[in-house]
Amino acid sequence: MSIYEEIEIEDMTYDPDEYLYTYPCPCGDKFSITLEELWDGEDIATCPSCTLRILVVFEEEDLPELPEFEDEESSEKELEKS
Repeated sequence: MSIYEEIEIEDMTYDPDEYLYTYPCPCGDKFSITLEELWDGEDIATCPSCTLRILVVFEEEDLPELPEFEDEESSEKELEKS
């Protein structure tokens, strides 16, 4: 797998609503990687429109906290109790 470029996470744009980091791709689209992927140790952001990939350089302690998502069963049980 070839890497187009190494990018510091500070140079990427973070969307806190989508938990998504993006960076402009030369093809006109954007490389993207989710916060969950980063916390899982992934460091390759991909572009959906072409084959380019970038290596995201980051320290795990600098990442925003990964929110706890309730699974559907827990939510359903809470609704049943109401």
